Amino acid sequence: MTVPTAAQHADAQPPITMFGPDFPYAYDDFLAHPAGLGQVPATEHGKEVAVIGGGLSGIITAYELMKMGLKPVVYEADQIGGRLRTVGFEGCDPGLTAEMGAMRFPPSSTALQHYIDLVGLKTKPFPNPLAPDTPSTVVDLKGESHYARTVEDLPEVYHQVMDAWNACLEEGADFSDMNRAIRERDVPRIREIWSRLVEKLDNQTFYGYLCDSTAFKSFRHREIFGQVGFGTGGWDTDFPNSILEILRVVYTEADDHHRGIVGGSQQLPLRLWEREPEKLVHWAPGTSLSSLHDGAPRPAVTRLHRTAGNRITVTDAGGDIRTYEAAVFTAQSWMLLSKIACDDALFPIDHWTAMERTHYMESSKLFVPVDRPFWLDKDEETGRDVMSMTLTDRMTRGTYLLDDGPDKPAVICLSYTWCDDSLKWLPLNANDRMEVMLKSLSEIYPKVDIRKHIIGNPVTVSWENEPYFMGAFKANLPGHYRYQRRLFTHFMQDRLPEDKRGLFLAGDDISWTAGWAEGAVQTALNAVWGVMTHFGGATDAANPGPGDLYDEIAPVELPED
Repeated sequence: MTVPTAAQHADAQPPITMFGPDFPYAYDDFLAHPAGLGQVPATEHGKEVAVIGGGLSGIITAYELMKMGLKPVVYEADQIGGRLRTVGFEGCDPGLTAEMGAMRFPPSSTALQHYIDLVGLKTKPFPNPLAPDTPSTVVDLKGESHYARTVEDLPEVYHQVMDAWNACLEEGADFSDMNRAIRERDVPRIREIWSRLVEKLDNQTFYGYLCDSTAFKSFRHREIFGQVGFGTGGWDTDFPNSILEILRVVYTEADDHHRGIVGGSQQLPLRLWEREPEKLVHWAPGTSLSSLHDGAPRPAVTRLHRTAGNRITVTDAGGDIRTYEAAVFTAQSWMLLSKIACDDALFPIDHWTAMERTHYMESSKLFVPVDRPFWLDKDEETGRDVMSMTLTDRMTRGTYLLDDGPDKPAVICLSYTWCDDSLKWLPLNANDRMEVMLKSLSEIYPKVDIRKHIIGNPVTVSWENEPYFMGAFKANLPGHYRYQRRLFTHFMQDRLPEDKRGLFLAGDDISWTAGWAEGAVQTALNAVWGVMTHFGGATDAANPGPGDLYDEIAPVELPED
């Protein structure tokens, strides 16, 4: 549920951005500047750069490198889009879709919004619990249901939980001060606050942080908070994770005011793949990533190793072997440990350790198509919506109702779960999952026959069971800050031994905001800057890139001993 924080007063303050406290670089300003992202020497034009992974980070990396006059060679094991995966329902209207991965995006994702606008996509409010555009919400805990249109409709105990969370943030994390500093892009103040908190809280879990707060001394309050949470729903699946992960989310309002992409999020990487940039160096007008690849990316990478001259040699599933002066790896980092044969020389040992220690969250969803948004029908006895966006401690946990109008077919996300809640679904196929979910929901809505409205087969995903992902998104555990710093700063390769340069890391799990598309965009831009520099290029003096300002805004460095 939405918790009243500084976000409620956004209209009176500067817009916030999701660059976060760790690396307060204005990626949105970098993208918007007329000077562009930089250039490489003409002698390097047309040189190939391997881009491994065709998710959002890989496609943006390839798109921007192409604009500079380089030739990206994209490798993709599955489909363009990665975890921006939009699917249809067999036998149903093709306009009826389900978002299996990313489905809601905060306005603070300002670099992501640049590309959404660039390709002409539209967004609309996402029906999170108790969001202004959500008709109604039901909170169902321990067999007791509460119907609400706004947070004021909930019982007093929920208000106590909200007050405790706000007090907890102020008491232990200087929430208002940091939120204000990020809005105002006050880098010295951001760094002052965050440096102290990283040192203080790196070893603390989310749950431990709550327990240490006088505001959350009540176990009952902590339990309700875990099951209902704030913004997008319950957060007890995050309780074992580092509190720093949670603070990044709340400081940057990443869990507030979400919007969905009309027609599906996968359109974004697909449109960038086909887009013919107006400002293009070296390549003929009309060139696109698609045309450079004859319509399709290269297949999965099966081997990566270094060869003479510090080159990166790539072997793909088709047996083709190609060697590059530079490569960007944008897939989830566990792929380098299990699915791709790699030699140790690719990275310094500390970076291998950081990848091995990566902690991924499990996540599952199941969607069904229905004939219409019947949930907007009114109960004759109560006058309430017959069904609502639902948060519960039952197996379904979170149920979302998605429609495009009263007379059109619609979609229900019967369940969206994480971690242990996701693992409970893993042995079940889509139909078995649906049956359990319908039973749970029938106990909350005994008068509603959801089944009679279903017009097609369910679609489901468990990201931990997807062979090219092995998890939904990264979430650092306590003590992992140092590992994340190594991975994020890898694009600054003048800090690396000469024989460890030329291969760059990108993707949301490399970012400080794993699980958010904005992190995929930001690390792609870091990698673009790194590749450009590797080839002897530079940014315009009027528009310094993330590496140019690195020494001023570098992430806090904790001692190793």
